[in-house]
Amino acid sequence: MADRFSPAQRSKIMRSIKGRDTKAELLVRRFLFRKGLRYRTNDRRLVGSPDIVLPKYRSVVFVNGCFWHGHEGCSLFVLPKTNSAFWSDKIEKNRSRDAKNISTLISDGWRVFVVWECELRNRSARDATLEGLVNEIWALE
Repeated sequence: MADRFSPAQRSKIMRSIKGRDTKAELLVRRFLFRKGLRYRTNDRRLVGSPDIVLPKYRSVVFVNGCFWHGHEGCSLFVLPKTNSAFWSDKIEKNRSRDAKNISTLISDGWRVFVVWECELRNRSARDATLEGLVNEIWALE
């Protein structure tokens, strides 16, 4: 199937995609703040520049987009038909970089949590995911 957008339109769409302060990330941050958790965002002192850092709990949270981080088995992750070799390579590099960053953070003594975009889509799944996240963070207080 061909791309339904012209190359110029596709380029404009891709340029507008943000790497931080995404809708999913803001949703998680608001929830944590309402629960009384204070955090830093995109701390470049840590490997992988985690989306949310909770220094008091020595915990970090990555809010991953299902497409960009290649969430297996997720309906939001569909490899594009055009330029598929490029996208396959890019997603695989993202996955290996994510695994390396998580491994490094764990070995440095951080607790790492990953929240996927699809887990925040509907209200019941979102509430369960975020409550579980907060309970895990508080578990070793």
